[in-house]
Amino acid sequence: MRDDLHTLGVAGLSRALAARAVSSVEVVQALLARMRDHEALGAFLATAPERALAAAAQADAARSRGEGGALAGVPIAHKDIFVTDFARSGLPSTAGSKMLAGYASPFDATVVARLGPGEPDRGPGAGMVTLGKLNCDEFAMGSSNENSAFGPVHNPWDRARVPGGSSGGSAAAVAARLVPAATGTDTGGSIRQPASFCGVTGIKPTYGVCSRYGMVAFASSLDQAGPMARSAEDCALLLSAMSGFDARDSTSAQRPPQDYAALMQQPREGASATRPLQGLRIGLPREFFPAALAADVGGAVRSALAELEKLGATLVDVSLPRTELAIPVYYIIAPAEASSNLGRFDGVKFGHRAARYADLEDMYKKTRAEGFGAEVQRRIMIGTYVLSHGYYDAYYLQAQKLRRMIADDFQACFKSCDVIAGPVAPTVAWKIGEQGDDPVKAYLADIFTLPASLAGLPGMSVPAGLGAHAMPVGLQLIGNYFDEGRLLHTAHALQQATDFHARAPAGF
Repeated sequence: MRDDLHTLGVAGLSRALAARAVSSVEVVQALLARMRDHEALGAFLATAPERALAAAAQADAARSRGEGGALAGVPIAHKDIFVTDFARSGLPSTAGSKMLAGYASPFDATVVARLGPGEPDRGPGAGMVTLGKLNCDEFAMGSSNENSAFGPVHNPWDRARVPGGSSGGSAAAVAARLVPAATGTDTGGSIRQPASFCGVTGIKPTYGVCSRYGMVAFASSLDQAGPMARSAEDCALLLSAMSGFDARDSTSAQRPPQDYAALMQQPREGASATRPLQGLRIGLPREFFPAALAADVGGAVRSALAELEKLGATLVDVSLPRTELAIPVYYIIAPAEASSNLGRFDGVKFGHRAARYADLEDMYKKTRAEGFGAEVQRRIMIGTYVLSHGYYDAYYLQAQKLRRMIADDFQACFKSCDVIAGPVAPTVAWKIGEQGDDPVKAYLADIFTLPASLAGLPGMSVPAGLGAHAMPVGLQLIGNYFDEGRLLHTAHALQQATDFHARAPAGF
């Protein structure tokens, strides 16, 4: 067996499988061995090796018949916020919570089905091979992956540090070369921030591009699925397969299927081989470069922006004046929606139930006290408070008005630029436990990712080099609605000129 299979990304494996230079079974065997060797990272919550090998054999057989698309037989792992058909996959769905420990879903999330074997009533899937379910902050609530009921995930660049959250297991698994790609979800930055902290590429598409059906809900007006992988090219292939209208999701965008890989490769008018970004205007919000921004992060981001200038882009100063308001707005709206969504977990129909209780009310109280972690309970209480009589108008309604103003600020910026750029987070990844006693400090770390989430805009994190303690730094790119192709094209051009995305942590 080749000993370099883990070094290949999605696109590389797709080409190798198409050329019959390697089989899917060989790739899966190699990655399963790496997963066993690096269990201490805490990235995986569940695996089903025999099922994965059987799916790989099926993919190889399909390719031998001339069937299957570009992703057939390529391995992937899913954030455990997406439900997976237990009877078929052998993988439980927990959302990182004791409340759902061992839950056996009777169906696949739409994203899982589209990337995997598909379903009779949903059409064929891409044929990717699922290797397992990935650790995440409980119900996707957190910025560090320390809130999982099943233990924290460690950053492969420095195991004493967090990988970011809530999609920390996804980012760590891709960075450690355990899988070439993973799914993630982004509510307030939970794809972009862990991608930045772990030195991988991740994109949150426009709200509605990917179906939320089968995604355990946190904040329904904010949650969005997206891919995490080594490169923009890899993400484009994945996004093409996992996106598209879904009648099961009332918030799904009714748009025709998009070939993001083709859009990424489409040359700009007036561009050349050496200046592929000729004519692209990149807006730099002054609010994204405050004095408090860590010097190492600012330096890496500025260096990446200089590379984009060499590729033909023009940097334009813009302003997003309500950036600081994104934090209080988000931490009113998201907990309010969470308090409503998590009301279904009461121990009656499914999930954890307290062993001893006096009556129904006592069962509710004990079940939720035992099943939910501290961060989830904190957000439920905040959300219930802001929705309560006498406070709805003062908090929730005002937050929704400000949310519209934040979206309007972006539209004003896009009149003078095509893409907005800046840092993903104010610092590199912090040490595990460092912010455990101060949740507000962790909330403040989301200041650069929250505005795009509130506006429903696409955003991505692209590796931009290393900062303090030799930890990765991500460049954030934000586009206008349904402009994922331009974001991927910009990121791909940068990655063709640099090797930040190809660097692996020491020992991996």
